[in-house]
Amino acid sequence: MSVPRQPRPTSVDLVVIGSGTGLAAALSAHEAGLSVVVVEKSRWVGGSTARSGGAFWIPANPVLTTEGSGDTPERGAAYLEAVVDGSAPEQRWRSFLEHGTATIEMLTRTTPMRFLWARGYSDYHPELPGGTAAGRSCECRPLDLKLLGADRARLRPAVLSAPVPMPVTGADYKWLNLMAKTPVRALPRIVTRLAQGLGGLALGREYAAGGQAIAAGLFAGVRRAGIPVWTETALERLLVEGDRVVGAELRHGETTFAVRAERGVVLATGGFDHDLPLRHAHHHRDLGDWSLGADSNTGDGIRAGQEAGAGTDLMEQAWWFPAVAPVGDAAPSVLLAERSLPGSLMVDGTGRRFVNESCDYMTFGQRVLGLAHEGGALPAMWLVFDQRYRNSYVFAGTQFPRAPLPKSWYAAGIAHRAGTPGDLARSIGVDADALSATLARFNQLAAAGVDDDFARGASAYDRYYGDPTVTPNPNLRPLAGNLYAVRVVLSDLGTCGGIRADGLGRALSDAGTPVPGLYAIGNAAANAFGRTYPGAGATIGQGLVYGYIVGRHAAGKLPAADQATARRTAE
Repeated sequence: MSVPRQPRPTSVDLVVIGSGTGLAAALSAHEAGLSVVVVEKSRWVGGSTARSGGAFWIPANPVLTTEGSGDTPERGAAYLEAVVDGSAPEQRWRSFLEHGTATIEMLTRTTPMRFLWARGYSDYHPELPGGTAAGRSCECRPLDLKLLGADRARLRPAVLSAPVPMPVTGADYKWLNLMAKTPVRALPRIVTRLAQGLGGLALGREYAAGGQAIAAGLFAGVRRAGIPVWTETALERLLVEGDRVVGAELRHGETTFAVRAERGVVLATGGFDHDLPLRHAHHHRDLGDWSLGADSNTGDGIRAGQEAGAGTDLMEQAWWFPAVAPVGDAAPSVLLAERSLPGSLMVDGTGRRFVNESCDYMTFGQRVLGLAHEGGALPAMWLVFDQRYRNSYVFAGTQFPRAPLPKSWYAAGIAHRAGTPGDLARSIGVDADALSATLARFNQLAAAGVDDDFARGASAYDRYYGDPTVTPNPNLRPLAGNLYAVRVVLSDLGTCGGIRADGLGRALSDAGTPVPGLYAIGNAAANAFGRTYPGAGATIGQGLVYGYIVGRHAAGKLPAADQATARRTAE
């Protein structure tokens, strides 16, 4: 069911535009006593959240406390202050930090989700004050999607579908990727998840993990609360009276209608992931349509907010992610662990290294764009590895150890194989002497276990996705024998520049004053962490927390002390 047939409500307390972490705003507002409707442009519920890894990063939250992480709000504040480093208003990240516990408690009350700590998944910058190599990332335990009943068909599909039912969590992924090297650690996890998936299927259940689990959990909570979700319903414009946003004009099929919002409108529409002209204007003209964000994310909410008087910030930023160059209409395949595993390195179009391959993906993208702005064009990028690497690790999430790379990759020119560095260089179109010198230098550093050029393996985050069976540095090993090169492009998980917002989630004008009746959360808002990605799940984490904040604020039930704190930090 998409939009209800007549009669439609002409007035509710809160209209939430977008069904990713916008569902958290709906749950928060409903629990606080407001009437709510969720509006979704596409046919699917779940947004980019349903396509994601599903982690959330919230310091000192109750899951971390219960599982003995030792994290504290003070350490979280020290880390965020260091990592954000003035690139976002302090009130944004402080408010996020202060409401993290209440958010997780609210989700536990209002949804069927239960959470686990991805112990050991390091913060992305653990060497900074307050950082932790033990990590702060959490995720939803595998969830039965059949809890959605008939609405199961409305849940946005995952990026990849497993050949067999197997709810793999982020905590499982590291070891499954190392199945050929660490079978003692990997096989029990594989058996457990297979048993859960196949056993659930036998019982009429459909267990899922990651973004599917968290999106389904939010959707299940919304269904249980009786909150309507109107799919295939697009935002045409915001309704403004005086200087206040009072509702939204919506379109369903050929029908346009208005809904009044007595307490406000929440823009949770995602970023402008798939609006290429806007991306070329703010990011780089060479970018292709390679985003993994939901295809319905075309900046509608950001444009509507601007028309209503809101300003924007950080429009040049995205949650960048290197990926295998797509073939045809296929989606890009992200490269996460692959860049950190020993026996590999990355080179640009000159045949030289240009980055710490193991760094977090947002930093990687910022480095690539920095080079692009210096040189005028996005650099060509190749991930180079040897046969031992190919025999040892899962590649691009689907290519199992020892399996040949897809023939379609070779035919499209994104994969190459050769017996010598010179032959590989000629195949991929880079200088043979440069690539040979790069490999010789890299092998020398890898043998010593210390990367003097780019410090690969120096950070606990680098080492998290390394191979613990390789010493002295789990990220470094000399390459030998047959060589491969796979073309890499700069993809992303979504843009993270958008509507300026304060610590209460209120949209702000360019002058910094609130636009009455308008909120912005998730990727529709400018990143609460500025130009940085603190840890795995920071995008979902801030979407959930600000969903909680705006729901309570619209209802007038955010604790007065919290509102006073937000006002003080704004001043």
